Amino acid sequence: MDAYGNLGRWIDAHHPEQIEFLREIVRVPSDTPPGNNAPAAEKAASLLTALGFAVERHPVPTDFLREYGMQSVTNLIVRHRFDAGGPTIALNAHGDVVPPGEGWTKPPYEGVIENGRMYGRGVAVSKSDIATFTYALAALRALAQGGAPLGGTVELHFTYDEEFGGLAGPGFLLSNKLTKPDYAIAASFSYAVVTAHNGCLQLEVTVHGKSGHGAMPETGRDAFRAGAAILNALYAEADALKAKKSSVRGIDHPTLIVGLLNGGINTNVVPDRLTLRMDRRMIPEENPAAVEARVRSLIEDSVRGMDGIRVEIRRLLLANALTPLPGHEKLVAAIQKHGTRVFGEPIPAVGVPLYADARLYGEHGVPIVMYGAGPRTISESNAKRPDENLLLEELRRATHVVASSVHDLLQK
Repeated sequence: MDAYGNLGRWIDAHHPEQIEFLREIVRVPSDTPPGNNAPAAEKAASLLTALGFAVERHPVPTDFLREYGMQSVTNLIVRHRFDAGGPTIALNAHGDVVPPGEGWTKPPYEGVIENGRMYGRGVAVSKSDIATFTYALAALRALAQGGAPLGGTVELHFTYDEEFGGLAGPGFLLSNKLTKPDYAIAASFSYAVVTAHNGCLQLEVTVHGKSGHGAMPETGRDAFRAGAAILNALYAEADALKAKKSSVRGIDHPTLIVGLLNGGINTNVVPDRLTLRMDRRMIPEENPAAVEARVRSLIEDSVRGMDGIRVEIRRLLLANALTPLPGHEKLVAAIQKHGTRVFGEPIPAVGVPLYADARLYGEHGVPIVMYGAGPRTISESNAKRPDENLLLEELRRATHVVASSVHDLLQK
């Protein structure tokens, strides 16, 4: 019997166990914020140990996390070595999730299954691919135990801070030289292989003015009026960005939004402070340093000359775009080959407008693509929205694709 058939039969036979594995990790909340995620990692570690894998725990120091804005992070590495020779391939998925919010019709942390779908926070992004990658590796292990000639190492990297940018997850593992894979596959969806994604700049802007009585506004310096000038400048820039197009399939143009505003003292008081947070998405062709300099200049110029107004700008995040590295084409070819075979339709290679911690592997010179369980789009799965869900058949088939693709890369 052929290797792909043997892998597929093992995956199909163990799919009910895989579903329960996923349900168990969904049942442990890992909302970020607040980012108390060590318990979720411990649950995953216990399940991996029960499957016979040796699990390394790599806790992130509390001093770093306190400054970072999280409470606890333990990253997990499983290293399964096949025969000598061959590459080291990392499979990365994140176990942290955004808070569930309101509007759910099913409990967000129960893993309810209806009509072939599991519902729960993180079931699509990306606890599903903790299950995908675990069972793909388990299938490859079983194949090798049966005598298949595989060479190299597969590492599972399960990290817990993607929602905060990845510096305490893949960034921590790579910067501390806890891993140096030759290739990597990060979590995503099944109907395309992602080769590029946007970068992201997030800034916090604090406008300082002076309070005054509402009946005598001239005695104050209105931080909201200055903030309105900043907002007008930023939104004009957002409109202008629509004309700047990316050449990467799947990515359109840069974007800019203001996502948070906070300030003021009371209805009858001239506001002395306004804080806003903004998000600027960068297409792969843009230079992050130039983008940040441009945004800072827009903000500062919009309030220049306003008496008694002072502006502070603090960078919250600078995430570089993911761009393809030499060697990624081997990952693309393998996933397209087996994705087409398993799903019965062509699997395109595209970029996406979001940003992810996959970029950190690229920044450390590791060719990486994104692929995993789920539908064609984020919206179809309700990812990060109420009633997030996953079609379990897509979990099964994605596991086939990942196991077969990694098998091809491990050939001696």
